[in-house]
Amino acid sequence: TTQHNILKQTNNDLTIMPPHGAGENSALLAKNGDLTARKAFEGYDAEASKAYHDSKHAAGSEEMHQSEGGFLKPIIFGGLDGTLTAFAIVAGAAGGKLSTGVVLILGFSNILADALSMGVGEFLSSKAENEWILSERRREMWEFENYPEGEMREMVEIFEDRGMSHEDAELVILTMAKYKDFFVDVMMTQELELQVPEEEHVKEAFHEGIVMFLSFATFGAFPILGYVVFPGLFPDASSEQLFGAACGVTGVVLFFLGSLKSKFGTHHWIMCGIETLLLGGACATIAFGIGQLLSKMGYSEAV
Repeated sequence: TTQHNILKQTNNDLTIMPPHGAGENSALLAKNGDLTARKAFEGYDAEASKAYHDSKHAAGSEEMHQSEGGFLKPIIFGGLDGTLTAFAIVAGAAGGKLSTGVVLILGFSNILADALSMGVGEFLSSKAENEWILSERRREMWEFENYPEGEMREMVEIFEDRGMSHEDAELVILTMAKYKDFFVDVMMTQELELQVPEEEHVKEAFHEGIVMFLSFATFGAFPILGYVVFPGLFPDASSEQLFGAACGVTGVVLFFLGSLKSKFGTHHWIMCGIETLLLGGACATIAFGIGQLLSKMGYSEAV
C-alpha cells in the first residue's frame, strides 16, 4: 500500500514525516463518530485535531466546514432588524398610548414593506459587490498578462511584509506564477483583500435576498402577533398587558437569535443570547421613551 506522508515542522525547517499512531487515530475516530475539526478547536484538543486531519487525508476527502454559515448574516441581520423594527413600533405606540388597531396596521404594513425592501437591498448590494470584485479581477488579470514582472514584484513585497524572507517570497511567487488563475486569485486576497465570488454569484445573491426577506418578515411578526393572539385568549386583557406580552415574546426572540449566532462562533450561547437581548432592549427602551415624549407633546391625539 502507498504510505501517506504529512508535513512536520522542526525548528524553522519543514521535513516530510510519515504519520504515526494511525491505529490509535482510527480507534479514536471510531469511538467519537462526531469528532470534527471545529470540536477539536473548541476543546483546544490538538491530538483530536491531528486525528481528524489524518483520517481525512487517509480517506482522500476534504475537511468539512460550516457552509451554512454563509447565510448567517442575512438570518441574524434580517431577524434582528425585523424584530427590533416591529417592537419599536409596538413600544412607540404603547408609549404614545395608541390603540391596538393602530399598532396592528402600522406593524404589519411596515414589516411587509421593510422585509421586501431588505430582501431586494440584500440581493442588489451583494450582486453589485460581486460584480465589482470580478471587474477588479479582470483588471488584475490584464495587468498580469501584460506586465507579469511588476505584479510578481508587488506580491514579493507583500509576502515580505507578512514576515517571509526575500528568498522564500521569490520562490513562492515564482511557483504560483506558473498557474495564472491561481496567482491572480491569491493576489486578489493578499493585495486587494477581496474574496473572489463563485461563478454562480448571482444565484447566491438571490438566495441571500430571499433569506433576508423571510428572516425579517418571520421574526418581525412575533412582537405584533401578541396583539392578535392574546386578545383571543384573554378578551379582557388591557393594552398594558398586551404590551407586556409583546415584551416577553420579543425578549425570547432576541435571546434565540443571539444564541443562534453562537453556533458559528466560539462564545457561549448564553452570553451571546444575553448580549443580543440587552442591545435589543436598549433600542426598545429608546423607542418607548420617544413614544411617551410625543404623547406628552400631544401628537398622539391626532392619531
